Amino acid sequence: MKEHFDVIVIGAGQAGPPLAARCSKQGLKVAVIERDQLGGTCVNNGCIPTKTLIASARVAALARRASEYGVMLNQPLRIDMPAVKARKDAIVQASRTGVTDWMANAKNVSVIRGQARFTGPRDVAVSGRALSAEKIFINVGGRPSTPKLAGIEGVNYLDNISMMDVDFVPQHLIVIGGSYIGLEFAQMYRRFGAEVTVCEMGPRLIGREDEDVSAEVRAILEREGIAVRTGATCLAVEQRDGGISVGVACDSGAPKIAGSHLLLATGRTPNTDALGLEHAGIAVDARGFITVNDKLETNVTGVYALGDVNGRGAFTHTSWNDYEIVAANLFDGDNRLVTDRIPTYALFTDPPLGRVGLSFNEARATGRPVLTAKMQMTRVGRAREAGESQGFMKIVVDAETKRILGAALLGLSGDEVVQSILEVMYADQPYTQISRGVHIHPTVTELLPTLLEGLKPLE
Repeated sequence: MKEHFDVIVIGAGQAGPPLAARCSKQGLKVAVIERDQLGGTCVNNGCIPTKTLIASARVAALARRASEYGVMLNQPLRIDMPAVKARKDAIVQASRTGVTDWMANAKNVSVIRGQARFTGPRDVAVSGRALSAEKIFINVGGRPSTPKLAGIEGVNYLDNISMMDVDFVPQHLIVIGGSYIGLEFAQMYRRFGAEVTVCEMGPRLIGREDEDVSAEVRAILEREGIAVRTGATCLAVEQRDGGISVGVACDSGAPKIAGSHLLLATGRTPNTDALGLEHAGIAVDARGFITVNDKLETNVTGVYALGDVNGRGAFTHTSWNDYEIVAANLFDGDNRLVTDRIPTYALFTDPPLGRVGLSFNEARATGRPVLTAKMQMTRVGRAREAGESQGFMKIVVDAETKRILGAALLGLSGDEVVQSILEVMYADQPYTQISRGVHIHPTVTELLPTLLEGLKPLE
């Protein structure tokens, strides 16, 4: 017998639970289907666990530098990885329990465990049950991609999910992938005491960023003893002598790298292949992402796709914003569009990179007249006082409208400071709003007006 609901939410990541809760408040009968743990990538093997591990790694790094601050430690530094993992696990479990309890206590919400599969445009099968609904929201996220490397089928490797089970320090961790996830793990495990090598096929790390940002991030990592191999084409891997051997073709360096463990950090794949989308006629692109319009509607009326699975954002905050867009349009009489969103994100290395809007390269490509400014973090008093003056701040402004087009803040608290720029951009105010503000001293943000004083035409 088919069970009818007003709403079916497939996947309990960052957008699914709040949308289910909002629908329940509207008096709708909701089914939430989840095949694994509630909370999605962020809670279980993404933001929360990785930033917890990064916090432990940062303490280790500061402990090694304690004498710089006049603090003398009485015993050699020792990393207790089982304790590090236990701390991470406890924080993850608390977050997971919070989401689970939220759904369990939500009125008119039924949580169903299992793999959902469409059997028609309004019909879903799960765990031997047949469900139907007027509206269906897909929030199934993604999973790590496995690159097509020679020999990969015959070696043991880690990804960002299996890394969550590691309770030891690898002797030599080889990271394939020099982008955001790979670099965070590389620095983290170097600080735990592992030898680390990063292999990136492209000509530089984090290739979507401007060249100077990539170069400075590389310099920061190399100062901590991380080996970086860019232009690492023709990658091949094999098990050898109880470890891993990675063959690379680079402009310089040895053609083979011997390590104890291998981490693949080469992108993500949407979890759409098991949904039976073809039975509902739901369109996907060449990479498997569900195609949506600016209101996150699929080509099938009444079916929406939110979060990583729609290819319109790959972050927890964009997934949450997807929920806000859909809820506002359905229940608040609003007209919100995903194209109104200003791109913003962070690389959580130490120091972090906070990014918003266009890069310098992207601004140049628009052909419009722009102004730019760049300032080293060594000029920021708060950074010098903290002993953390690596990096720089840079910003790009439309020369005619005075509106901020984008910024990259690589330095102490860059992931936080960049959001004050974001708010001015959303308010559609000129950059002079920042210049005229009175900022607290001593902070990093107080140097934004000084940065803007250096604006000049982009060369």
